[in-house]
Amino acid sequence: MTDSWTTVPTLVGRHVRLEPLQLAHVPGLAAALDGSGLDQLWYTQVPSADHVQPYVQAALDAQAEGKVLPFVIRDAAGDIVGSTRFYGLEADVPKLSLGYTWYAPRVQRTGVNSEAKLLLLQHAFETLGCISVVLETSWFNHTSRTAIARLGAKQDGVLRNHKRHADGTPRDTVIFSIIDSEWAGVKRHLRYRLDSHA
Repeated sequence: MTDSWTTVPTLVGRHVRLEPLQLAHVPGLAAALDGSGLDQLWYTQVPSADHVQPYVQAALDAQAEGKVLPFVIRDAAGDIVGSTRFYGLEADVPKLSLGYTWYAPRVQRTGVNSEAKLLLLQHAFETLGCISVVLETSWFNHTSRTAIARLGAKQDGVLRNHKRHADGTPRDTVIFSIIDSEWAGVKRHLRYRLDSHA
């Protein structure tokens, strides 16, 4: 893999800043999660505020193994409001998956997510040269499924008993993707959505 496939970039927009995830971000991530209730959603992989440190360490270990590129997400004020990552890195295709995304409730359905996705997808397609970006979620995560479709991603299918939820129950995974020929339209749509948040 080239350096661009092993180095987490810093991506900056008007509403959001994505930085390489570090252990120093643990207190800010814990504060964003405290009282959010996100860890109570059994069909997600969001940690509780008390378990952020091992969550971040696991992501950093996976990064060291070349498996993921993890980010912390800050809002325009510089406050930590979430996390996301590239995973399933296949530089020889090239393709990757985008996920493990969560946001503090106060920034959900704001320009933060639209711009974060715009910056991440732009990096994937225009810097890494991806021909496909995959997004996946649990069958039961209807909010995530709606948000992914709203990006302009197409649903490819459902993998039954594909993996397990955090509580151990089997997970049906809904697979979406955006391919390189669709990127221009998705980019235009995301910019339109961003303008509506201005």
